[in-house]
Amino acid sequence: MLLHLKNLLGPEELARARALLGDDAPWTDGASTAGGQAVAHKRNAQLAQDSAQAAELQQLVLAALRRDPLFFSAALPRKIFNPLFNRYSGDMNHYGPHVDGAVLHSRASQEWVRTDLSCTLFLADPDEYDGGELRVHDSHGGLASHAVKLAAGDALLYPGTSVHEVTPVTRGARLASFFWIESMVRSDEQRRTLFELDMNLLRLRQRHGESAETIALSGVYHNLLRQWAST
Repeated sequence: MLLHLKNLLGPEELARARALLGDDAPWTDGASTAGGQAVAHKRNAQLAQDSAQAAELQQLVLAALRRDPLFFSAALPRKIFNPLFNRYSGDMNHYGPHVDGAVLHSRASQEWVRTDLSCTLFLADPDEYDGGELRVHDSHGGLASHAVKLAAGDALLYPGTSVHEVTPVTRGARLASFFWIESMVRSDEQRRTLFELDMNLLRLRQRHGESAETIALSGVYHNLLRQWAST
């Protein structure tokens, strides 16, 4: 499931993030953080994880995630890998097809995080750069794919199992945050079922108010979550 999270960051938060990601920020070679499978395909710059800018930006992004009910409903987060930040421009302008590591170690929390879900938060508007689409492939890298280029402040949530890439940036600079989520519900199919049930319950309540049927369906939702969740 691919999910577009709109306006995850507000205008003031976005302006602060952009200020912290200027040319004078401590950018490093992104290939230095890639795993063995991805290192040959990764050509971008990444904000130093131990920098003051990264620490402030991580808290900004995590606060935005905590207040977003759509993110919680779709991801059912158990752990969130500390958000990272990258820039695609000039010669450091693309990341070829790859699959993220199944389990990653977070420097910030010293936890191992299973990458059930990946998330990219766009920090530059589409008209600021050419290229730079996030392309998420279906069927383990088959022909079907989705090319995504969202407004600054919007994010895309997608399965961590997906083959994905960032196409070459040919003008301007693409800025983004990226991170992974270990869900309380490991199965993508089960998470999708719970998300669809939750969204339809929300629509029923908006249309008809609370009723015996919505109360009963809420029980179904929580009983399924109780069966499937690990905390």
